Amino acid sequence: MQKNIRWFIVFLLFIATGLSFLDRQVLSIAILKIQEEFHITDVQYGMVNTSFLISYALMFTLGGWLIDRMGGKIGLALSVGLWSVANSLHAVMTSFTQLLTYRFLLGMGEGGCFPGAAWTVYRWFDKKERALANGIAIGGSAIGAVVAPPLTIWLSAHYGWRGGFLIPGLVGIAWVVIWVLIPWKKTALAETSAPDQPENVSFLELFKMQPTWVFILVRFLLDPVFYFMMFWIPKYLSSVRNVPFEQIGNLFWIPFLALGVSNILGGWFSGRLIAGGFSINKARKTVMGLAALLTLAAPAIEWVSAVSVAISLMAVFMFAHGFWITNYITAISDMFGQKATSTVVGLSGTAGAVSGLLLNPLMGVVIEQYSYRPLWIASGLLYPFAFGLFIWLIPKIKPLFEEENPSLIPAETLGDSSPRL
Repeated sequence: MQKNIRWFIVFLLFIATGLSFLDRQVLSIAILKIQEEFHITDVQYGMVNTSFLISYALMFTLGGWLIDRMGGKIGLALSVGLWSVANSLHAVMTSFTQLLTYRFLLGMGEGGCFPGAAWTVYRWFDKKERALANGIAIGGSAIGAVVAPPLTIWLSAHYGWRGGFLIPGLVGIAWVVIWVLIPWKKTALAETSAPDQPENVSFLELFKMQPTWVFILVRFLLDPVFYFMMFWIPKYLSSVRNVPFEQIGNLFWIPFLALGVSNILGGWFSGRLIAGGFSINKARKTVMGLAALLTLAAPAIEWVSAVSVAISLMAVFMFAHGFWITNYITAISDMFGQKATSTVVGLSGTAGAVSGLLLNPLMGVVIEQYSYRPLWIASGLLYPFAFGLFIWLIPKIKPLFEEENPSLIPAETLGDSSPRL
């Protein structure tokens, strides 16, 4: 029963991260109708996006800090509930000010999603299954990105652009109801001596630890590459590859599907290596190193002639990113445990969001003044560079804190009698 519940929890995390990416992308399609109806300018639309990114960046850290203290069940319920209500409110907006406000609230809610998912996976899974569970949990985000464009267009066609916000928002509220009804304490806490709320670690203590800064630095370096792939591929296909607008939607989903698949496979592969005798350190770094090697395919995108080959190479890159990010987040939980996993995931996510905010305008300048070539080259080189820094600055992935039975599920329930990390 307990084992089924914990995998059901992972399924719900998959839905939550999928909704997070779906809900944030609805506006990029609905804005065409919204601008016509409310005469919102492109400058104002830029302000709306900035409003989301600012609150999202802030809440990545604050949300992670709060979840480390209140737990994943309450924290994720509040997070998903807030952004789902905010998304639903888009359906009744009547002014630019309201759109700006609701977008800010959406970012506040979504900022707690990934730290909460990482905390929850750590509490329910042991070292052998943790990476797979993380991969499934965060894999929903890629699937959300794949589903968002066609689903939003379909909803808008049948229920208007307001329905494109309201219906996913209501699904998120239903998710919260199901989430809070899970008998979490009854199935887990009653059967373990682990404390309900472990002693947490302050920001000051975390900032004194080198691994904290390493995880922050890695995310600061690499998140702009992911944002480049996410925000600039459609424009690249149109302006450089001369792909008609109608066909871009038929190609754009392919790299993100590869990302969703690799999120899961990257976690499974890491778990299989551990089951085969690899240490946690060797397993996580082996998969991350393989991912870094695969990203070297990115610069070739600039030189291949066929669009299909270019899309295939983009899919290889996103597949590599899925391997990387799953094991990166799992490595944070391996090291910081239940005391600080959400906080460090949050700090690193904030660093990535800030880096994206700073560098996205620079990407536009590079593209406008020169070409996409420097960005493809940088995309291929930054992951190997970050991996080199990672293995140099973190020689061994190991727990930083002594914890009494950090998993809420007893070892015999997991089918593993080995000691917990």
